[in-house]
Amino acid sequence: MAEKNKAGSVVVLAGPTASGKSALALDLAEALGGTIINADSMQVYRDLPILSAQPDATDMARAPHRLYGFLALDDACDAQRWAELAAQEIDAAHAEGRVPIIVGGTGLYIRSLVSGFSPLPDIPAEVRSAARALVKEAGAEEAHRRLTARDPETAARLRPTDPQRIARAWEVLEATGQPLSWWQAQPPVPPTPHRFQAFAITPERAELYTAADARFLAMLERGALEEVSRAAALAPFSDGGGRKALGYAELAAVSAGTLSLSEAIPAAQQATRRYAKRQLTWFRHQLPQANFISPDNRAMKFSQSYTAQLRQKIRDFLLTP
Repeated sequence: MAEKNKAGSVVVLAGPTASGKSALALDLAEALGGTIINADSMQVYRDLPILSAQPDATDMARAPHRLYGFLALDDACDAQRWAELAAQEIDAAHAEGRVPIIVGGTGLYIRSLVSGFSPLPDIPAEVRSAARALVKEAGAEEAHRRLTARDPETAARLRPTDPQRIARAWEVLEATGQPLSWWQAQPPVPPTPHRFQAFAITPERAELYTAADARFLAMLERGALEEVSRAAALAPFSDGGGRKALGYAELAAVSAGTLSLSEAIPAAQQATRRYAKRQLTWFRHQLPQANFISPDNRAMKFSQSYTAQLRQKIRDFLLTP
């Protein structure tokens, strides 16, 4: 199987938050000799391992894990950057005779790898620095207003309080003379020629909501509030990068004394449920080539017989020329 896999076969396991995809991926990785490659836009940040539900040390010891917790909270990561890094990790897994297993819930990341991404230019360091200085000095809302005058299509998709994405749009405009929306409309460029077998976990919505609510409470028990308090102290006025993690805004408000924990919990749970609903919709409509699978129970687990069938299906794919 390892020899065949060097041809470029990749397994993709997508699904909404709290759907049990990490546990399933670990089962598959152990059985198939796999390397798990993260495709969650928040799990790339190292300072929020609890809140972003990153695998713990025990799980990471059971199989190789890549692209988890390697960025600082304020570091920007978009679909193109992630796809290029993921392609490198895929090649590294193949070189080791292992099965690359892409796991995550960020649909744009997965699509960028499977279908390609719109080309974006390299930005000179001085232009990037100037764009960030503009947003910092003028304020995000004023910078958003200026962006609206020059690139209304992109500005309409951005929150006026999102300094990171506003700066990104501004630097592209300054460096190339073309708006970010123009670049994003260009034909996609596939990052690699790999073969993909995609699975999308689509649980019953009510059961997924129950699992998401319970997982947030478990995160609090493990120290999510203390984790967010430490992260907020690093840059208290920033809401970019890893601070977009579900539950971060509510727990940061608790840390700042502007919201009670009893108010933050249902608010964060509601935001998570809404996000999970959007993820379910996205995968059903934007990943039509996927094999859709559902957990067997409310704990978001798959039976041994089902995972055995899934492993065999993947083996057949890996052995197909």
